[in-house]
Amino acid sequence: MNEDNNWYVDDRCINCDVARQLAPGLIGEVDGRSEVLRQPRGAAEERRLHAAAFACPTRSVRRPSRRLDPALDPFPLPLGDGDDTVLLCGHNSPHTAAANAFLLKRPSGTAMMIDTPRWSETLATRYESLGAVTDVLLTHRDHAAHGRRYADRFGARLWIHEGDLDAAPDADRILRGTGPAEIAEGVVAHPLPGHTRGSVLYVADERYCFSGDSFYWSRTTDDIEVAESVTWYSITELAASLARTAGRLRFEWLLAGHGDRRHLPAAQMAQRMRELTARVREMRPRPVDFTAVRW
Repeated sequence: MNEDNNWYVDDRCINCDVARQLAPGLIGEVDGRSEVLRQPRGAAEERRLHAAAFACPTRSVRRPSRRLDPALDPFPLPLGDGDDTVLLCGHNSPHTAAANAFLLKRPSGTAMMIDTPRWSETLATRYESLGAVTDVLLTHRDHAAHGRRYADRFGARLWIHEGDLDAAPDADRILRGTGPAEIAEGVVAHPLPGHTRGSVLYVADERYCFSGDSFYWSRTTDDIEVAESVTWYSITELAASLARTAGRLRFEWLLAGHGDRRHLPAAQMAQRMRELTARVREMRPRPVDFTAVRW
């Protein structure tokens, strides 16, 4: 028992990296799982640990004798840099591989949800308070678990690509082929087969790139990377997708299902995408690791 009532990570941890994204320096990876590296110093660090606790899919970030106070739940959480167009939903779900989900606010006062957090009527009401959610955009099959439920709750359209349609066979809108499609004003879907057959990334306002699991920002390399070991469908197809698509993309925020969120000038993101495309072109198929991934 933690007699000092300090923050800790319990043994349900699945090493998903969500807490480490939200509380860097306070929570880190130790021997294949997350651990609290030190206790918070001051209110700002306390808030970071609360964010990690409310996002953790297994609710493993905790104190031994204190329930989480709903009043301290920071989600949905703006990205930062004074930008509140996109908000992180938090409350990651164990049924979507602990993926991040986002709310994208539109000039009309409505919003779109990209992938989904854990299902909760209370959370749905909270997200909807930011504006009527008109669309739920799924990036690929791994993140489809709560899509229909949130779409029905919001009265929204559920989107998925035909390559992953069996994961959401009752989707309202089906993306087809490999060409870009403008699905709403300022929002373009780019099919990107590779991680799965039906992977899609969404770019909004030439500023925000929601990449699903196709590529992500790695804190290890401080660069854009692909998770080669869990490219379920084909690394060769992913290379072809990037070669076809990367030159069309313009964005400043990289917002992936896993890994860190990063904001850079569009020209720098474009250069990094060109370099990523060249690296992936040199990758060759190898056995997929079905047990774990490090982002």
